[in-house]
Amino acid sequence: MLGSDACEFGGQLLELLRLAVCARAILADKDGVTTPLEDEVDEVDLAYRAPEKKTLQEIHQLDQDDESLIKYKRALLGPIPVAADPSVANVTLTRMTLLCDQAPGPITMDLTGDLEALKSQPLVLKEGVEYRVKISFKVTKEIVCGLKYVHHTYWRGLKVDRDVYMMGSYGPRAEEYEFLTPPDEAPRGVLVRGTYHIRACFTDDDRTEHLSWEWHLRIQKDWED
Repeated sequence: MLGSDACEFGGQLLELLRLAVCARAILADKDGVTTPLEDEVDEVDLAYRAPEKKTLQEIHQLDQDDESLIKYKRALLGPIPVAADPSVANVTLTRMTLLCDQAPGPITMDLTGDLEALKSQPLVLKEGVEYRVKISFKVTKEIVCGLKYVHHTYWRGLKVDRDVYMMGSYGPRAEEYEFLTPPDEAPRGVLVRGTYHIRACFTDDDRTEHLSWEWHLRIQKDWED
């Protein structure tokens, strides 16, 4: 998921810890009313209310009499982070890259600058090629649960596709994370060549919208038309 087996295993352990810590809250809220996700995200109702959010400090302070669990949390979560700049977002999406072995060069969009400019800078793929999407992001202060990337694809004004990539849960660290989607194939044929409009959203289980933007993907007969 993160470009290596070790990162994937760590993400899975982090998710298990979150579920263990919040189990009581889930049971306590089982009779509550579930609120569907927004129509724009267009996801399946998960049929449960998200448990109460806990900070890293609170998680570290739980079960102080259980030495094995304390060691486990330290190994998994690391030390309690020093106070971060409150003006810095907890989750920052830095760039998105289309990985294709046949591409003549990098296919990357910078998501830290002017997002409006991306509408006039379409990413280009040759028809029929296999590619994957790599999402690079940072988590700086607290654990974020259930990250997901959602995009809706439009062709000549009509919505033709929707993709939801469940990315998992992550703790704060200095290094960037990377998420890699499964392989996909660009459309093929004269009737599907052209520019696709994509509305993208980066969100999580709390329905916090970390970033939303629009971009374009151009499918061509060859890399240079």
